Amino acid sequence: MKSRAVFFLLLLVVVVEVHAQEARPSPLAMARMTYQNTYVKITYGQPHKRGRPLFGALVPYDEVWRTGANEATEITLTGDLLINGILLKAGTYSIFTIPERIKWTIIINSAVGLWGSYNYNPKLDVFRFEAPVQELSDESYPAFTIVLDQNNDRAEMHFLWDNIKVSVPVRFVEEP
Repeated sequence: MKSRAVFFLLLLVVVVEVHAQEARPSPLAMARMTYQNTYVKITYGQPHKRGRPLFGALVPYDEVWRTGANEATEITLTGDLLINGILLKAGTYSIFTIPERIKWTIIINSAVGLWGSYNYNPKLDVFRFEAPVQELSDESYPAFTIVLDQNNDRAEMHFLWDNIKVSVPVRFVEEP
């Protein structure tokens, strides 16, 4: 009888957890790539446009954004990378951005496990840089999407939403 009760309790926990994941209006999404012994994973909440005005409204200009929805976007890498030519050591970091009309500031921050950008601390920035905004005329992304477009030891990290694209060059650092 005791084992039955434990079984049903565990089943209830699993059902509640699955339902909680399904109930998110902005589901969890991932972008991944691998080169030699280095694995890169970006985990983010994927908000959808749903007819709303986005940049300058839902996502204000000139303010730190979590770069997605729900938890702050995180990047985990098992080896070193060059992001926009700047060395990022293996580890896990948050990615924040400051969207503007013609450029975004991309921020790599050492704090992890944050909800949104409410507790963003600029003192924990590993580095930041600017990347230009490209307006897409022939395609649109109703869901915020991060794409890692890899070609051997190089990649482009694309931030895409609606008709906006921001691209950042990435290169794997090969071990000696």
